[in-house]
Amino acid sequence: MVAAGGSNKLICRKLGIELPTVKTHLKRIFQKAGVGSRTELINKLYLASH
Repeated sequence: MVAAGGSNKLICRKLGIELPTVKTHLKRIFQKAGVGSRTELINKLYLASH
């Protein structure tokens, strides 16, 4: 959903979880991927697949 441009609010509605939970998960994903933003994450994933 992040790669498709989904907002945090959209993600929480689709997954049925609260907004702080989405933010926490994204923060941890960014930390594990070594990035600081959605754009950096998508770029890193794209480059890793090519």
